[in-house]
Amino acid sequence: MQPIYLDNNATTKIDDRVLKAMLPYLTDKFGNAASSTHSFGWIAKDAVEQSREKIAALISADSSEIIFTSGSTESINLAIKGVYDLYHRKGKHIIITASEHKAVLDTCKYLEKQGAEISMLSVNEAGLIDIEELENMIRPDTILVSVIMANNETGVIQDMKKISEVVHNKNSILMSDTTQACGKIPVNVNELGIDLLCMSAHKMYGPKGVAALFVRRKGPRVSINAQIHGGGHEKDLRSGTLNVPGIVGLGAACEIAAKEMKDDAVRISALRDKLEKEIMESGNISINGDVKQRLPNTSNLCFHNIKASGLLKKMPEIALATGSACTSAIPQPSHVLMAMGLTEENAYSSIRFSLGRFTTEKEIEIVISKFKEHIKSN
Repeated sequence: MQPIYLDNNATTKIDDRVLKAMLPYLTDKFGNAASSTHSFGWIAKDAVEQSREKIAALISADSSEIIFTSGSTESINLAIKGVYDLYHRKGKHIIITASEHKAVLDTCKYLEKQGAEISMLSVNEAGLIDIEELENMIRPDTILVSVIMANNETGVIQDMKKISEVVHNKNSILMSDTTQACGKIPVNVNELGIDLLCMSAHKMYGPKGVAALFVRRKGPRVSINAQIHGGGHEKDLRSGTLNVPGIVGLGAACEIAAKEMKDDAVRISALRDKLEKEIMESGNISINGDVKQRLPNTSNLCFHNIKASGLLKKMPEIALATGSACTSAIPQPSHVLMAMGLTEENAYSSIRFSLGRFTTEKEIEIVISKFKEHIKSN
């Protein structure tokens, strides 16, 4: 049997159209975008700026608000540390949610050692925050609130518009890790009121090693301090030679997503719903997280009284996950599921299914059949 890939929230296969767009910049058009004295540099710079426009268009931002980085982890570090460095005289209080990606949690742990005060918003059993709790938690010295828009493990989507209204009414800055949201669902930074946002190419059928950070320039204007120095690239916020082929790939991925996201969501969510319905008929199985406010491609299922790791070992040809790819090497239950109130036993019994653009109905039928077979024999 051919391997079946259902771990698209970890990474995605590069789209052939994205690869085609990148190839010239890996071969003949190899110039450094910072080289301003010859055509090789001009061609590279032009490609970077065209990509910046495409990326900005996906989130309804201005191209001047896009900063290129190597990944969402770097973007998150630049945003959170950059805000703290610049605003810590106003206040040292930062609010995050209990279900954030480790990139946010670990960055805030580091800042705690530097004197920051971190408060953590709880999530309910559906994985959603309480807006009233957020309102009560924000203080005059709160300089940043960070809320993950779409969770990487459950797909649960927070109400960013309501959240931004509360945050801005209290004169604070709102950051959102939208790594899983961008390219899957519409993200409009102005309608949602997000001030800092990260996206990553490899989560939307682009290459690994390239990402973008949105930094709002007006209404309100947000400033951050650079964390990498040496050349003053990207408006002096992120020094280092630009990854031109990667940036072209991210731009192409965003352009394709803008055109195809809606149709992809309809098709993929239908496959996801079919998978859930038929697998759940096999035994004591429940969905983790809100079933209405979630990504169209993601399902997190709890197989009660069955160890997820044991179940997956019986199906090595199916690529699935028991949590985030960034924490899969850590032998601990998912912090996201634990924050939602699952017992440790149920957290260890949960599996994430994340479908993608290249997932077929035939593959889903095979996965359903395999799960039914192994659940029955368990």
